[in-house]
Amino acid sequence: MITFLEGVLVESYPTHVVLNVHGVGYHIFIPLSSYDRLPPAGSSFLLLTHLQIREDAHVLFGFASSAERDLFRLLINHVSGIGPKTALDVLSGISVASFKSAVVAGDTKTLSQIKGIGKKTAERILVELKDKVGVAAAWEAAATSQTPAPKDQHTNDAVLALIALGYKQADALKAVKASLDAKPGEDFTTDALIREALKRLA
Repeated sequence: MITFLEGVLVESYPTHVVLNVHGVGYHIFIPLSSYDRLPPAGSSFLLLTHLQIREDAHVLFGFASSAERDLFRLLINHVSGIGPKTALDVLSGISVASFKSAVVAGDTKTLSQIKGIGKKTAERILVELKDKVGVAAAWEAAATSQTPAPKDQHTNDAVLALIALGYKQADALKAVKASLDAKPGEDFTTDALIREALKRLA
């Protein structure tokens, strides 16, 4: 599995980029949300990736943030009928925070307005993702005036990332909480919390 690529950005388009990594040019499909964050051509850049292996090709998808990649993986792994192309359309049509809030709120109208997502697919997303997104996105469905503490946000993001990796929500939440309880004074980043939780899940 190729988890990220770091190199020089050769070309960038709303649908894909070409990244030069030590003389090898990688063609990587991206969502619009990542395109907006790309540096100018010629700049060094690190892109998080997801590799899809098909019978006829190995296809790379790239993301500017771990939240985007986690949502992409949630969609393709847990919602029947949604493949990588539709998952990219979702990320191109709505922010990660807005998507999670829509799922928690049961808002099929917002979801069905995304390119490639009709009413039936929106309803399927709600059924198949609500429990998985619920814990990690509960604070986003709360009043907008109520900003979560950094610790709570890191906890939620870590749980969502573990779910995207295939772990059950209950197991992910238990491992993250155990990691926090084991080191109560530790100021965890999301990535550090994920690493600690993965040790417990191994």
